[in-house]
Amino acid sequence: MFAPVRDLGLVVIWDDGDDLHAEPRAPYPHAREVLALRAHRAGAGALIGGFARTAEAARLIGTGWAAAITADRPTVRSCAPQVRAAGADAELARDGAARSARMPSLALRMLRAGLAHGPVLVQVPRGGYAPSLACVRCRKHARCTYCHGPLELSSGHAMPSCLWCGRPAGNWRCDGRLSDPQTLSERPCGGDRFRMLTVGVQRTAEELGRAFANVKVLSSAGDSVLAHVSDQPALVVATPGAEPVAAGGYAAALLLDGWSLLARRDLRAGEEALRRWLNAAALVRSGGEGGKVVVMAEPGLAPVQALVRWDPVWHARRELADRGELHYPPLARVAELTGTPAAVAEELRLLRLPETAEVLAAHHDRITWDAPIHSIEDIEALPFPPRMVNIKPSRIGGLPALCAAYDYCAERGIGAYGGGQFELGPGRGHIQYLASLFHPHTPNDVAPAGYNDPEPVAGLPVSPLPPTPSAVGFRWGT
Repeated sequence: MFAPVRDLGLVVIWDDGDDLHAEPRAPYPHAREVLALRAHRAGAGALIGGFARTAEAARLIGTGWAAAITADRPTVRSCAPQVRAAGADAELARDGAARSARMPSLALRMLRAGLAHGPVLVQVPRGGYAPSLACVRCRKHARCTYCHGPLELSSGHAMPSCLWCGRPAGNWRCDGRLSDPQTLSERPCGGDRFRMLTVGVQRTAEELGRAFANVKVLSSAGDSVLAHVSDQPALVVATPGAEPVAAGGYAAALLLDGWSLLARRDLRAGEEALRRWLNAAALVRSGGEGGKVVVMAEPGLAPVQALVRWDPVWHARRELADRGELHYPPLARVAELTGTPAAVAEELRLLRLPETAEVLAAHHDRITWDAPIHSIEDIEALPFPPRMVNIKPSRIGGLPALCAAYDYCAERGIGAYGGGQFELGPGRGHIQYLASLFHPHTPNDVAPAGYNDPEPVAGLPVSPLPPTPSAVGFRWGT
């Protein structure tokens, strides 16, 4: 997107919602934004295409900068496959377990019917075998005893290992607690067996191989991505983005574990789920040719409705309107200044902003300070008295200096909240214990590691964390 081109005439980007188009390093350029800016400056054309539509693309159309190129509804309906949601009311009446089962009877019927006419695609959101484990007895998330990373299974016969440090966990014992309802007391769990919290593409392929013993099962994920498959009956299990193209199109597609896509803690969770579903469903034959798609997700949700109706335009407009009510991007843009308090104050004084810009000068009570705070002197040097500051123990350095900073804030009515800088193991326990002692009721960014999992298990500690000294060392927990 940065390549120098003489007499630029057209820029094209396909599937602009794909996060691979966004550079994760500063200054975080997005291919869509860069290409649109280049087209504008060069007077060139710009084409933004895809099966889905992002809120940013809808914004460009809404402002008149771009014009929509879409097929009419009869054409769309004639080319799209028939899409059904497994949790629909009619299906629940026939199969009461359809709402909770991973593969209800509707999905199995569709797989069998599709295999009679060609290959069938099964999309699984996660790679690996079992990327998330929990204790069978207390349901606590299973974590490495060395780095506290999540444990995973790489196959049905493999020993659990840590997803972060790679150490095997052959002698793992659960450090959770079990409640005794009769004595109203707790005792150590000590469990040594696992249950799978999430199922990856390898495990799914294994399960389908057992359920359809005489059918060829192909896997496409990670380092083993297939580009094409034949038109012969086969089950093709793939992760999003790794779906191979089938000769003549797939007879059917099953989109598994939709809840895991929709439950992501991300502004774009719904938009991203719909994009992945549409990209997979586009590989299926049209409804007139018998193509069918079943999505395992709650049918009343907007992304599911957009998929069933094959109407990404409606979803993009709705998403844009919802973000507008909350003043979220792309209807609002935020510029961040990073530097010492004095340098930031000087820049704000010299900065000339357009009249429509919002300035935070009238909202000092809503501004907190994080990166600049290394000492009491840094707090005193702020351009205005803060209502709250972020005190990171690792940034302050040393327990005496940390306690002095806590005392300084308490004497002046300055609130504090804690945070970490990628502490693992004992360091994580240190900052949790400090937060429970000095500021348990503020928005501390030191939650127990289980909350970092895609699907936090039940029974995790809730805020505020009560001060719970460890029996060994200076850390929170028993």
